[in-house]
Formats: sequence, C-alpha cells, structure tokens
Amino acid sequence: MQIGMIGLGRMGMNMARRLLQGRHKVVAYNRSPEPVKKAVKEGVQGAYSIEELIRILRPPRVVWLMLPAGRPVDGHIEGLSDLLQKGDIIVDGGNSFYKDDIRREKELKPFGIHYLDAGVSGGIWGLKIGYCLMIGGDKRIYRYLEPVFKTLAPKGGYLYCGITGAGHFVKMIHNGIEYGMMAAYGEGFEILNASPYKSSLDFAEVAHLWNQGSVVRSWLLELAESAFKKDKNLSSIKGYVEDSGEGRWTVQQAIETAVSSPIIASSIFQRFRSRKVETFSDKLLAALRNEFGGHAVVKAAGRKKPSSKKT
Repeated sequence: MQIGMIGLGRMGMNMARRLLQGRHKVVAYNRSPEPVKKAVKEGVQGAYSIEELIRILRPPRVVWLMLPAGRPVDGHIEGLSDLLQKGDIIVDGGNSFYKDDIRREKELKPFGIHYLDAGVSGGIWGLKIGYCLMIGGDKRIYRYLEPVFKTLAPKGGYLYCGITGAGHFVKMIHNGIEYGMMAAYGEGFEILNASPYKSSLDFAEVAHLWNQGSVVRSWLLELAESAFKKDKNLSSIKGYVEDSGEGRWTVQQAIETAVSSPIIASSIFQRFRSRKVETFSDKLLAALRNEFGGHAVVKAAGRKKPSSKKT
C-alpha cells in the first residue's frame, strides 16, 4: 500500500522504515528537508512540500500525520482539506486529545475526507519490536488500512477501539497508567537508595532480578536496568520530569466521570513538583522517559542532552 507520511521525527522516521520493511511504498514530507533526504537514501520517496506529497500519492490517498498534538496537527489538516479529495484518508498517529479527534472528523466530513485516530506506543524501540496501535474511526476505513497496521504492529499489537476518538482515548488512559507505574518504580528505588543496604545493592541487578518471574516485572524495569547500567547512581541527569499532556487529560477525564484515580493524579502532580525540588525518584522517571521515548533529560550541569528534544 502507498502511504504518505508527514513528520519524520523519532517516531515518524522509524515508522516509515518499518513500513518499507513490510514492502509498502512510503512518500514522506518533513518541515525541515534534512530528514527527508535521509529517508530517501533508505528507500522512501521524498516530497519537499505538502502539495508535492499529494501530487505523488494515488487516490484514495492515505496521509499519516506524526506531529506534536494541538496546533501543528490542526494546521496540517486545514491545509490538507484543501488539497485532498473525496475518499482520501487522514490518520493522526500523534498523541492528540480525543475531543480534538471528534471535532476534526466533523470538520472533514463535508469534504468527504475520512479520519482515523491512532494512538501509538512503542517509542524509539518500535522499529525493532513493533508499535502498539489503538485505532478509532470508521470501521470500514480501519479494515481498508489493516495491512498497514499489521506491518507496524507486532502480532496481536493493534486494536480497533471504536468510533472517532476511541483510539486516542485508550492511548490517553494507557499513558495515565504509565505515569503511575513509573512513579511507583521511582519511589521504590528511592527507598532502596535511602536504605542502610544501599552500598551492597546494584540497582541494575535489582531491576534485572525483578524481571525474572516477579509480579512487578515489566519492560519499564528492563529500561530501568539499562539506565542504571549506564549511570549507576543517575548522577549525570537532573530529576526534572516533563509531561506531554496525556496524564493531565486522564485526570481531567476522571474528574468529568467522577472516577477516583489518586495514583495517576499524584503521579502528574509529582512531575510538576520535580521541576522545583529534585529527588532520586524523579531522576529515575527522567531516565525512563529517555530510555523508552528518547525524551530530553536535563544534565546535572543544567545542559540538555544535545541528541534529544521534548515532544
């Protein structure tokens, strides 16, 4: 299948590569041309404007957006609505708020342009392992694009979640749970770090141990092990933890539906606090975000890692 990819950041570039591995034809555009030139060397067909991208794609065109949530997505969809034709498809694979999906689908309906929302999890490891995909929208369009989802995801790694907004809603809750899990691991390792047994413990070994049949085993613990192997005391980074929105939206949804969610709420408040008062727990949260998503960390000297950027 031919896919137009807009946005060649950490996720978008690797998704284009995985699609190529699945023998799909990828046409890619990025605001800055350097990533496009890099992708062309790997077999992607490059486009250096959105207009060029649309000219290259054959109807019904499929345009997959991998952009920061909010205005960047809205701006691109507004431009695409003037260029695409009836029957064409837009997929938003970023971390958009589900209510924005509902609005966008209504705005595109008069043009006859289909819209799917796809929550994507997998971070910088998705190229090798595959991406977990949570998809919302018209089920007929979902079925049409299923070969793409099969290529991007590992076996059993994609799900039709329901009508428009459902995919990003499920991804929002997924990320809220992630916040809580990361906070619990952070607190546990901080207690170990403050204990009288600290000198005899190697935290990388503890993380590895807990992944051997323990009830708290997880991929996050594998990433914790990796982070501790690189820096056993996490002394090279600050415990400054950003958030990209989904935790806030999850707590807002819990309030709207009167669902008690103290763990997730506490975890987002912890991230706010980390930007003023640093703890070892926050260092681990920052390290885990960098391990799974390549998110920026603040070095202990106050300089950001040059190879990363906030999303």
